[in-house]
Amino acid sequence: MVAEQFEVNEEIAKIFHRLGVFLDMDGVDFKPTAYQRAAAILRTLDQSVADIYRLSDIKGLEALEGIGKNLAYKIKEYLGTGKIQTYEKYLKLYPIDIDNLDEVPGLGPKTIKWLWEELGVKNVSDLKIAAEKGLVKNLPRGGAKLEQNILNNLNLVETANKRWLYAEIEPLAEKIKAQLEIVPGVSNLLITGSYRRKKSTIGDLDYVTVASKPTLVMDVFTNLQNPKVEEIISHGKTRSSIRLADGLEIDLRVVDKKSYGAACQYFTGSKEHNIELRKIAIAKGFKLNEYGLYKGVKQVAGSSEEEIYKMLGLRYIEPELRENTGEIEWAQGKKKLDLINIKDIKGDLHIHSDWDGGKESISDLAEYARLKLGYEYIGISDHTKFLKIERGLDEEQLMAQRLEIQKINAKYKDKHINFTILQGCEANILNDGSLDIRDTILKQLDYVIAGLHSQLDMDREEITARMLKAINNPYIDIISHPFTGLINRRPQAKLDWGMILTAAKQTGTILEINANPLRLDLEAPKIREAKREGIKLVIDSDTHSLEDMNQIEYGIGEARRGWVVKEDIINTFLLAHLVKQFKRNVL
Repeated sequence: MVAEQFEVNEEIAKIFHRLGVFLDMDGVDFKPTAYQRAAAILRTLDQSVADIYRLSDIKGLEALEGIGKNLAYKIKEYLGTGKIQTYEKYLKLYPIDIDNLDEVPGLGPKTIKWLWEELGVKNVSDLKIAAEKGLVKNLPRGGAKLEQNILNNLNLVETANKRWLYAEIEPLAEKIKAQLEIVPGVSNLLITGSYRRKKSTIGDLDYVTVASKPTLVMDVFTNLQNPKVEEIISHGKTRSSIRLADGLEIDLRVVDKKSYGAACQYFTGSKEHNIELRKIAIAKGFKLNEYGLYKGVKQVAGSSEEEIYKMLGLRYIEPELRENTGEIEWAQGKKKLDLINIKDIKGDLHIHSDWDGGKESISDLAEYARLKLGYEYIGISDHTKFLKIERGLDEEQLMAQRLEIQKINAKYKDKHINFTILQGCEANILNDGSLDIRDTILKQLDYVIAGLHSQLDMDREEITARMLKAINNPYIDIISHPFTGLINRRPQAKLDWGMILTAAKQTGTILEINANPLRLDLEAPKIREAKREGIKLVIDSDTHSLEDMNQIEYGIGEARRGWVVKEDIINTFLLAHLVKQFKRNVL
């Protein structure tokens, strides 16, 4: 019965997600995002919406974060009839397999609608047939390049193993952990694998624990109701495996206390890291496996990871670094490496307000940053006029916004509150590398972020030249999400990274680590290359609502994977030091 109740949440979440796509197809503003956000919230809700409605009526639904009156009535409608009429209307209008088409990288809602109207494409199979027959390239607005991109992305979908965004998995992973931790006899429960290494995408989940009642914890694990277990792959005393409805596989291992550290180290990986550790162990006359470090048949380490690394003559290696990319050599030396931590962040410079279609006012964003996150400053960086779909600001609006920010800052100063709002913008790098806002306005702002938002499939030479021109603009301080990709959805731009690094270093341009979990751009290897070149970096949330400000944690994870320390990131600096990093203050 409990499982059935939570299935209601999932069914409504699916409908809301699809409705968001349908509305986007029809060019409806704002609502698509609201439906998508509500779908994500319903999937992690700890209580059935049916129970909430039964106990508190419509008011209980309206009180849910991210739901509101309109969506609450949609939930009520489903609970009463098993249907949502708005959704049923769209199903008749567009009899399309939204779930699968939406998974094809580069295939946005508008393109899905266009292909349906022009070619009758209802599903991925139709799309593949149309592209292979050359029907797409002959369409108005079509072309051979678009057709080839569709074929390439279809191949990507077919060949890639299913992986979930870290941010998608995190609420689920922590919910399961919380349910297992309260089982009598359970101690030292840890989520290992790529999740612990904070990879941007996760293929499965692995839990390791010590338990005095292993049979009990395995019974609880294999009978989880929220999330519901779709299949029990195996059920043993020390290891069990389950599969959820969406295909995610989860393992739980119970180990002895004396082997807990060895198991955590082994199952955290990566495979390549573990191979190197075993080589070192063998060279020192040891044997290393998931049960411990052994000298002959005697275990000499295993209860903690720290003692294993120490016995191998290594410093402790943080999980995010365990990819065999030089961490072993570092651990054999004496050089210190204190990776950046969330507490090091003093502010966020990529925040969108309700001026450009964001959800929150500048005042509300500032208060959340100050009171909830403990920041000392934020930067408002709304889109500029080229992005009409985002209600981008023109020159006059930017100057009006500047007056509002000055008034809010004056109030903080009058109250002796140590908090400052900076004004920037996220200007658009046009096809020729120029910006959509005049330099005479840009130089009046506190800083300027610029990013690519259109024509992202230019060839390598063109898009690199476009970016280089922007980097050399004296009023551009930060390049946002440089490669513009969306994980599992849109490929990265074909930038010449070496040329970008050289130009950024020469001009003092700051490169962004965008913490939006769909982006995580820059990614770890490129972060490390930028760090080696001494290029300044910033970690930003790319906020469009209050809750988005917490996305900064995902950027921190990617930065740690890129070997970043506090001093590499400009928004760990106090305000007086921060502003000195901008070009306009060193010209």
